[in-house]
Amino acid sequence: MAEFTMTTDADGVATITWDTPGKSMNVMSMEGFGELDALIDQALADDAIKGVILTSGKPGSFAGGMDLNIIASMKDSAGDDPARGLFDGIMNTHGILRKIERAGMDPKTLKGGKPIVAALPGTALGIGFEIPLACHRIIAADNPKAKIGLPEIMVGIFPGMGGTMRLSRKLGAMAAAPFLLEGKLSDPAKARAAGLIDDVVAPEDLLARAKAWVLTATDADLVKPWDAKGYKMPGGAPYHPAGYMTFVGASAMVNGKTQGVYPAAKALLSAVYEGAMVPFDTALKIEARWFTNVLMNPSSGAMIRSLFINKEALEKGANRPEVPDQTVRKLGVMGAGMMGAGIALVAAQNGIEVVLIDQTQDAADTGRAHVESYLDKGIARKKITADKKAEILGRITATTDYDALTGADLIVEAVFEDVAVKAEVTKNVLRVVGDDCIFATNTSTLPITELARASDRPDQFIGIHFFSPVEKMMLVEIIKGRETGDRAVAKALDFVRQIRKTPIVVNDARFFYANRCIIPYLNEGMRMVAEGVAPALVENAARMVGMPLGPLQLVDETSIDLGVKIARATKAAMGDAYDDAVDPILFWMAEQDRLGRKAKAGFYAYDDTGKRQGLWDGLAGKFPPAADQPDLIEVQHRLLFAQVLEAVRALEDGVLTDIREGDVGAILGWGFAPWSGGPFGWLDMLGADYAAARCDALAAVHGTRFACPALLREMAEAGQSFYGRFGTGADAQAA
Repeated sequence: MAEFTMTTDADGVATITWDTPGKSMNVMSMEGFGELDALIDQALADDAIKGVILTSGKPGSFAGGMDLNIIASMKDSAGDDPARGLFDGIMNTHGILRKIERAGMDPKTLKGGKPIVAALPGTALGIGFEIPLACHRIIAADNPKAKIGLPEIMVGIFPGMGGTMRLSRKLGAMAAAPFLLEGKLSDPAKARAAGLIDDVVAPEDLLARAKAWVLTATDADLVKPWDAKGYKMPGGAPYHPAGYMTFVGASAMVNGKTQGVYPAAKALLSAVYEGAMVPFDTALKIEARWFTNVLMNPSSGAMIRSLFINKEALEKGANRPEVPDQTVRKLGVMGAGMMGAGIALVAAQNGIEVVLIDQTQDAADTGRAHVESYLDKGIARKKITADKKAEILGRITATTDYDALTGADLIVEAVFEDVAVKAEVTKNVLRVVGDDCIFATNTSTLPITELARASDRPDQFIGIHFFSPVEKMMLVEIIKGRETGDRAVAKALDFVRQIRKTPIVVNDARFFYANRCIIPYLNEGMRMVAEGVAPALVENAARMVGMPLGPLQLVDETSIDLGVKIARATKAAMGDAYDDAVDPILFWMAEQDRLGRKAKAGFYAYDDTGKRQGLWDGLAGKFPPAADQPDLIEVQHRLLFAQVLEAVRALEDGVLTDIREGDVGAILGWGFAPWSGGPFGWLDMLGADYAAARCDALAAVHGTRFACPALLREMAEAGQSFYGRFGTGADAQAA
C-alpha cells in the first residue's frame, strides 16, 4: 500500500495525504520519499492543479519523524564509499524538499509557483516538521496534546533534511537554538508564538483554512525570506557584531553542556555558522556534509540503537514470557517512605488503584501527602489541573489495615532494607491476598532468592528495583529469583509498561546489574582520591567523558552512610575475597559526619540551603594530591572500565541475558556516557582487541579488578564485536 496518495477537488486544489500503513503515526521511509517526490512532480506538471495541501491521514498527528531503523542502517547501506553514499542520499532528499519550496516558480523572477501548504492535524516531529518548513505556509489544528519540533539532537543526530538551515534562517540563530540544540517541543499555540508555524485553527476547520489560503496565495506569499533579494539573517549573521556574539555564546554553551563528547551538537552549530555565510543552496550542501559527518561517527548509531530502537523493543516486551495479559488493576505498596510514595504516585497517575500501607497511620498519611505535594507542584507549573490531582489522589488509599489489600493482584514491598523486616511484611501480606497475587520486593542489594524464602509461593515472588526518585527515573530493574515463574515476570513487565517506564530483566546475584556496575565507579573515584589523584581531576574527567555526575558527587547524592552500610554487608558476605581499598576514605568521611548532601557535608561543601559549593578542601589534608598527576585518559579509562568490565562479567555470569538490557539499563539507570550507547556499545567502538589490551595495561598497574574477562578475551581473539556476536540480544553460550 502507498504511504502517500493524492486527490484533486473541483476547485483545482490537490490534497496529498500521508498515511503510513500499519502505523499509528506516520514515519518516513525511503519509499515514502519517492512517492512524495512523484506526487509533487505530478501536481506541479498538471495545469489543472492550482495548489497543494499536504496533510495526514492519521487522527491527531502529522508525523513522528524518520524511521530510526533506516537512519541507523544508512551508513551500512551506503556502499563501498559510505560517506559519499550518505552525502548523495541526503542531497537527494534536499532536492525533494527544495522542489516543494520553489514549487515550479521561475528561478529568476520567483513567480509562477504553485502554493503548497502543510495542514498539521497534530504532532509533527523531525522530518515531519522539516517537510512543513519547506512548504509555503504551516497551519496546525488547535490540538493541545500535539508536539511540534525537531528532537533529533536527543538521539545523537541533528535535523539534517534542511530543518537546521530553514529554522535558523527563519528565526535567527539565537531564537532557533532551543529548538535545534535542545530539541525543545511545543504545542501548536506555543509553536505559533515562537514563529515555528503560521496559524492555528479549530481541528474541524483545518483543511478548509488550508484550501482558502491556497486559493488566495500570491507569488509573494510563496517566496521564502532566504530566497528573496536582500535577505538578512534575524539577529545577525556571524560576521555581524550581534551575530558574532551569538555564535561565541552558543559555542561556549554547547561545549559547557556536552563537554565535547556529543558530536551532533558541535556539528549542528558548525553547520549553522558556516551556512549563514553563504547562499541557501550552498548552505544545504554544508548541512548535508555535517550531517554525513555525524552519521559516520559511531556515536550517532550507538545512541539511536540504545536510546530508541532497543529501548522501544524492551518497552514493547521483547523479553516478555508468552503468558496471558497481566495488567495490574489493584496495587498494594508496603512502606510509605519516599520510595513507596513514589511508586504509589506513578501507579495512580496511570490509572491503577493503590493501597499504601505503613506501620502507623501518620506514616501512611505522610506518604500520601508526598504525592499531594508533588501534584501541587504540577498544578503550579500548569502541568496538571486541580481535577486531575483529585482524580489521582482518589486512587490512593493510605492505611495501616492489611485487609485493604484484598483483591490486589500485585504487591510492591518497599520497606527497610532488612531481611527479617521484609520477611515479616511478606508473610503478613500473603495471609490477606489471593493465591494468584504476585509479590514483588523493591530492593537494591538483598538477594531475591533469599527474600523469597518468606513466601510459600516463590514462583510468584520477584524483585522490582525502582531508582530514586521514582517519578523521574525511567529505568526499572526486574530481578528473577531462582524459582521466579514466567507469570511473575510478565506481571512485572506489564506493570512497568503501565507506568510508562523502561524495564530490564536480570537474574538474581549480589547487587543485580545496575548496582553491580555503579559501585565500582564510585569506588574507583574514591580509590583515586586516596591514592593522591586530585579530586577535581577525578570529577572533571568523569564529566568530560559523558558521565552526568562525577563519582564523588554521586556518593554524596546517594549518601556516605549508605556506602558504609553496603561495605560492611559486602565484607560480611564475601569474607577474605572482599576488597577493602576504599574503606579508609569512606569510613573516615563517615567519622567526620560528612554523610553527603543530606547532611550538607560530604566530598563537596554545601551552603545552608544544601546548594553545592565546590569540593571540600578538607580532603587535601587527609589525602594530599600527589605532585605527579595521571593524564586525563588514564583517569577516564579507570572510571569507565571499572563499569564496563562488570557489565561483561554480568553477561558471563548469566545475570544479564540480553546486551540490549545492559546498554539501555546503564544509560537510563545511572547515566553511563549516553554518547557511547552503553557499556557494550562503547566496547564495540573501542574494538575487543584494543579493549582487551587496555585491560591488561590497567591490570598491570592498578590490580586484578581490571583483569580482562574471558568472554572479552575470546572475542578479541576471534575479531568479534558484542552486537556482531549477540545481535539484538545475547547468546546462551556467553557464560
